[in-house]
Amino acid sequence: MSARPAFATQHATFNHVWSSLLLEELHRLGVRDIALASGSRSAPLTMAAAAHEGFRRHLHFDERGLGFMALGLAKGTGRPVAVIMTSGTAVANLWPAVAESQLTGVPLIILSADRPPELIDNGANQAINQQGIFGHYPVYQLNLPSPTQTIPAAFVLSSVDQALAQQARTPGPVHLNCMYPEPLYPGEHYQEFGDYLAPLGDWLNSGEPWSPWLMGEQACPPQADWTALTGKRGVIVAGRIQDPAQGEAVAELAERLGWPLLADLQSQIRFDERNHIHVDLALQNGDFAGELARAEVLLQFGARLVSKRLGQFIRQHSWQDYWLVDPQPARLDPDYRLRRRLLCEPAAFVAAHPLPAAQAQRPWHRLAEHQQGASQLIRAACDRFSELGVCHRLNQLIRGQLFVGNSMPARLMDMLGETGKGPRRVMTNRGASGIDGLIATAYGFAQSVEQGSDEPTTLLLGDLSALHDLNSLALLRKGSQPLVVVLLNNDGGSIFRLLPVPTQDQLLETYYCLPHGLHFEHAAAMFGLAYRAPTSLAEFEQVYATALEKGVTLIEIKVPSQEVAEDLKALGNAIRGL
Repeated sequence: MSARPAFATQHATFNHVWSSLLLEELHRLGVRDIALASGSRSAPLTMAAAAHEGFRRHLHFDERGLGFMALGLAKGTGRPVAVIMTSGTAVANLWPAVAESQLTGVPLIILSADRPPELIDNGANQAINQQGIFGHYPVYQLNLPSPTQTIPAAFVLSSVDQALAQQARTPGPVHLNCMYPEPLYPGEHYQEFGDYLAPLGDWLNSGEPWSPWLMGEQACPPQADWTALTGKRGVIVAGRIQDPAQGEAVAELAERLGWPLLADLQSQIRFDERNHIHVDLALQNGDFAGELARAEVLLQFGARLVSKRLGQFIRQHSWQDYWLVDPQPARLDPDYRLRRRLLCEPAAFVAAHPLPAAQAQRPWHRLAEHQQGASQLIRAACDRFSELGVCHRLNQLIRGQLFVGNSMPARLMDMLGETGKGPRRVMTNRGASGIDGLIATAYGFAQSVEQGSDEPTTLLLGDLSALHDLNSLALLRKGSQPLVVVLLNNDGGSIFRLLPVPTQDQLLETYYCLPHGLHFEHAAAMFGLAYRAPTSLAEFEQVYATALEKGVTLIEIKVPSQEVAEDLKALGNAIRGL
C-alpha cells in the first residue's frame, strides 16, 4: 500500500484518538467507503471520518436506509463498507441490513457509538444495551472498552485486524461497539498524545496495517471422480453469483460439457445465449419437465434460487449425484439433497477440473425444442401494457446495472427475460428476501459505478416495497450517474393472489393484499425526482430510454390489482396445454 502522511498526534479528545486509530487501520486494510448518520455520541467517529482524505463518505438521515445503502455499496464494489451511527435505537435500525449482510456474505463493518458502561441501565438518556444487539448474525463482534490511556493503542489496531481477518474468512457483518464517555466534541485547543502513540513506532509513518493476517487465495481441491461425473447425463444450475467473470466461467463449462445451463436472475449469465431462459415457466409443461428429468447428475454454482418451480424440481428429482459450488461458508441446502459441498469460486472449480474438448456431449437437443412452444406463448402474453409486458420489455431495453426488488419483481424478471440482451450486472437482496431497504440498497449499488462513468442503474420494485423505504428517495438525487426507478404499482401485495390464501370474508383483500389506493407522483415531487406514468408499452419504451440519459426518474406503472395473478395463471394453463 502507498505511504500516507504521518498519523497525527494531536486530537480533540482521547475519544478522537481511538476513533482515528480505528478508521486509519480500516483504510490501511482496504476500506474506502463510509456510510454515516448524524448523532452526538458518534461525534468522535464522524469527525475522524470527515478528516480522513482516503474515504468516500455517504450520508443518510435514516439509519435503516443507511445500513441498506452500505449493503448496496459493498455488493457493488466487492469491498467492506463501514457504517457509523449514534447510540440507542439508531443501532437497532440496522438489524435488517445486518441480517441480509450475514445471509448473503456481504461485508459490512458496523461502528456503533455507545454510552460508557456507567451510563447503561440506570435511566441515562438514549441508552440501551447494545452489546450483542445483533445476536449471532455478526461474523465477529467486540464491545470495545471506553477509551483509556491504560490500554495501548496497539489493542485498537489489532482489534480491527482480527475483525477483518475473520470477515475475510467468513464474509458478512462485523460489529465493533464503541463506548465513548464525554467530552465528545473539541475544546478550545487540541491535545498532544504523542507519548501515548509513540509505542506504535513505524506504524505512525508506514501506511501499512499493524498486524495483517495473511491468508492464501481460495483454492478448490480437484475431485477424483470428476471424470466419472462428466460421463453422465448432467445439468448445470447457476444461482447467486455476484461477479460476471465468475458467471462466464460457469457458462463456458456448460458449453464444453454440452449440459443444459439453467441460470438464475442473480447469476450474471441469466441473459446469456447459452442459458435456457424460460425454464421456470416451461417446467409447467410435461414434455419439458420430462425431458429435463432425464438428468442423472446436477452441478450447481451459487445458491438461493429465485425460481420456486426449479427449486421444487431439484428437490423432487432422484439425482445420482448433486454438487454445490459456492464460496460462502454456509450450509445453503434447505432440501438436504447435496452429496458434495465445495467452498470456492466457480472459476477456481473450473480451473481445477479441466475437460478435454473430446468429452463434450450433446444429448439434450430436445430440451430446447420443448421450450420453444412455451417461449412463444410467453412472448405473446407480454405483448401489451401490463406487469408482464413491462418486465419483458425492460429486459430488452435495459443498459448498465439492474437492482431487482423482492416479491413479484424478482419473479417476473426471472421468468420473462430473453437471451442476448439484458443488464451488465444484476443484484438483489435475496438473503432474507425482505421488502425493506430496497431503494437505499439500489442507491448504494449505483454508487459503486466507477467515478466519471455515466453507466445507468435501474431499480425495479413494487409499491409496498417503495412505501417501506420512502425516506430513501431522498438519497437518489445525490448520485452522479443516471438512476431509473421502475415502480410496479398494483395497489398492494398482489403476490398473495398466487398463493392458497382463503378468499372468504375478505380475508385475502383485508389481511394480505392490503390495498392502499396510493400513487407516487407527489412523492417524486417531494423528493425532487422526475416522474412519468406511461400507459402503453410504446410510451414506456420512450420514457425509459429518455430516463437512461439523465438524472433520476421515477416511472410508475399503474396496473389493476388482480391482473398479474390472472395473467400468470392463464399463461401457466396455456403452457401446460401445449
